[in-house]
Amino acid sequence: MVTASDIFTISSKKEFEKIAMKVFRYQYANNKVYSNFCELLNRNPQNVKSVKEIPFLPIQFFKTHEVLSSSDAVQETFTSSGTTGTATSRHLVTDLTYYEQSFRLAFSQFYGNIEDYAVLALLPSYLERNGSSLIYMVED
Repeated sequence: MVTASDIFTISSKKEFEKIAMKVFRYQYANNKVYSNFCELLNRNPQNVKSVKEIPFLPIQFFKTHEVLSSSDAVQETFTSSGTTGTATSRHLVTDLTYYEQSFRLAFSQFYGNIEDYAVLALLPSYLERNGSSLIYMVED
């Protein structure tokens, strides 16, 4: 099992690769859509030996399947903007604490303490639709 502490305390490339391989094995074991995709590519935890060999799930799957690695209830569904004119992709989030910790930590690593900023966001087309992860982050 990969914990939030594992993810948010990575401090080297070697650590990242170790955690990425753990995440791959977890996703393969717990995400039916992903494991089926990997099987079609003849990829599995026994023959994937490095980060570079981990298959990436195409974005199309997020438009046509429920991509989940947990049986927990979905807390939030974020959707893509649909600017390509095709069906929107859906990011089903079962634990918002990971999501929030991720974007807060990323902001602080790149810009510093969020409390030192006044964020002014002009996002009229985003405000008109539900499911925007960008609006979620700005409102946070």
